This record gives sequence, structure tokens and C-alpha cells, in this order.
Amino acid sequence: MGDASSAAVAGTLRRTAESGGAATILCHVRPDADTIGSGLALGLALDRLGVDVEIAFPGPETLPAALGALPGAKLLVDAPSVRGSDLVISVDAASVERLGVLGSHFDAAATSVVIDHHASNKGFGDLNFIDPQADCTAVLVLRILDDLGVDLDSDIATCLYAGLTTDTGSFRWARPDSYRIAARLIDAGVDSRTWSRRLFDTHPFAWLGMVAGVLASAQLDAAACDGEGLVYAVVDRAALSGMSWEESESVIDIVRTAAEAEVAAVFKEVDADSWTVSLRSKKTVDLVPVARAHGGGGHRNASGYSDTGSADEVIARLRESL
Repeated sequence: MGDASSAAVAGTLRRTAESGGAATILCHVRPDADTIGSGLALGLALDRLGVDVEIAFPGPETLPAALGALPGAKLLVDAPSVRGSDLVISVDAASVERLGVLGSHFDAAATSVVIDHHASNKGFGDLNFIDPQADCTAVLVLRILDDLGVDLDSDIATCLYAGLTTDTGSFRWARPDSYRIAARLIDAGVDSRTWSRRLFDTHPFAWLGMVAGVLASAQLDAAACDGEGLVYAVVDRAALSGMSWEESESVIDIVRTAAEAEVAAVFKEVDADSWTVSLRSKKTVDLVPVARAHGGGGHRNASGYSDTGSADEVIARLRESL
């Protein structure tokens, strides 16, 4: 296993296309716009080059409605229907565990490729194109497509834009290069107004009540993080009743706005005493070591992990590690 450049990955994809081969593209559990957008953009490009493409993500969660409307969604197959290929590509997954039950297809591939931007990713493929300085995996896919000489049409650009805009918080924490890339994608035909509304500003009415209840119970610990502050909220199973999992993902972006806290955390109960924890920091706190200490990972200012126990137990463990 070793590091690879975008050109090296493009070369592998080109040889697959020239031989009339197949490729399996795997997205991570609880798929977000970066993993799905990256997978669909790459899949559309390979499909046009004559590669037999299948794209999948592990369950049990279903695909958020907005992501199901992205171009290329026809290439998605259910996890149990994945056949696997000699070439298997992981997009936006920091570890093989993030591929869930589909990890077996990755391990069985003749050639496995990792495309990712998470700092916690140590490389688990034959070719590892990993750049923690990239704002999202979608921009890494764009580099590969440029090396392949694929035309950037509106469909591919829209998929890439979905990953770019969401992983930069609608460009609130984007690096300068991401603005240049966004302009290029919009020039290629992305309807940015429509997709910003779909990805950020569309929720079922019941979401308003869920958020109201969760925010009312939010807690502030001004002494945490060496006095820089921690704000946190709990989304238990009752709050999520009748709500799709992706609706709980937006809560962290509201909680993190508390001016008195450098770090924000949202604890989401996905099953009885089973939690996913989303972490965000504003500037000074590196969250990667915190998430790794709990078996997770991510980025300096946005990480996460899973834990088990009561809400009080899970909260206490995080506070001890901060």
C-alpha cells in the first residue's frame, strides 16, 4: 500500500476503460453529499468512458432525498446487489470500517483505490490518493477527472458541487482554491441556487419541532477546553421518532454558533444506548485526536465517532477527553 497521485489513479482508471473493464465505487455509511457526489461524478465519467460501473453505500440508512436527485443516481445499486469488480474505489471513507458490509468487496479487489481528504486516513488501499489539505473529496475527484481528460459537463459538475458546498459549510470555512473551483463548476452549468436550497434549506415541518426541543436542552460548559468552552446537545430516539437520520445531521451547524464555545458536540441516539457523536471546533482545538481516542476520526475542525451507553455516560466520556 502506498501514496498515489491523481495522475496515477487516472492511469489506472484509463487502463480499465481501455480494457473494457468494470469498476465498483463505494461510499461510506450514513452517506453525505461529499461521498455520494464524489462517487456519482466519478461514476458518470467512467460510464462515459465505457467502464461498467456500480456505485453503492452500506445501510441500513437510506439515501437522503436531495442526494437521490443528483445526476447519475441511476448508477447506484443496493448494497446486497453489489457484485464487486477487479477495480474497487473508496470515496471519502477514512477507513475500511466506514464502508461497512461493503468492505469485503474492497478487500477482495485485484486493485483497490482510496480517494479521501480526511487527516485520520492512514491509507488502506493499493493506491491511496489522500490530501488532508483539500476541503473535500470532490475536489480530489476533479483532479483525477482533469488528468483523465474528461469533459466537465453540468451533470458531473453538479455532483462535485454538492460535495464541495456541503463540506465547506456553504463556503463558510472554504480555502481560497475552493472558490475558484466553485466558479468553474457553476460555469459548467451548476444551478447553485437550486442545489443550495435542496442541500441546506429544505426540511420537513416536523424538523422544526425536533430542533426546538433539542436546542432548548442544550448545555454550555464555559470552563471546558481550557476555558474556551463546550456547547452540546442530545438528540435522543424520541426526538428522532419519525425523522430520517439525515435531519439530525443539521443540528450541529446550529449548536456550533454559540459564541461562548470553541467546541460543539451533538449526541445522536441511533439505537438504544447507541450513539453517533458529531464534533465541531472554530479555530484552536484539533478534534482529530479527540475523535481518534474514541475510535473515530475526521478533520481538525470537524470530526466524529460512535459510542455506547446512557446519554450521561457518553457525554461524560467526551468531557473527560477534552
